Amino acid sequence: MQSENPLIADFVKLMNSAAGTLAGVGREAGETAREKVREVFGGLDFVSREEFDAVKDMAAAAREEVEALKARLAALEGAKAD
Repeated sequence: MQSENPLIADFVKLMNSAAGTLAGVGREAGETAREKVREVFGGLDFVSREEFDAVKDMAAAAREEVEALKARLAALEGAKAD
């Protein structure tokens, strides 16, 4: 025969309720944090590695073209001065 103390039973029920409430609060906090992160990073414009490399290659080609045009202009100005 087991005797059950009502005070202990009520305390256990209270602790079970508190644990359930805390678990719910934890889930809600996690969802809110994930939503905030999505908001912050969703507004930023990220580019893929392929897009970055393509623009980098275009910039390098433009620099080479500028250098070639500078050399050509210097040659033309040198020929004109003669």
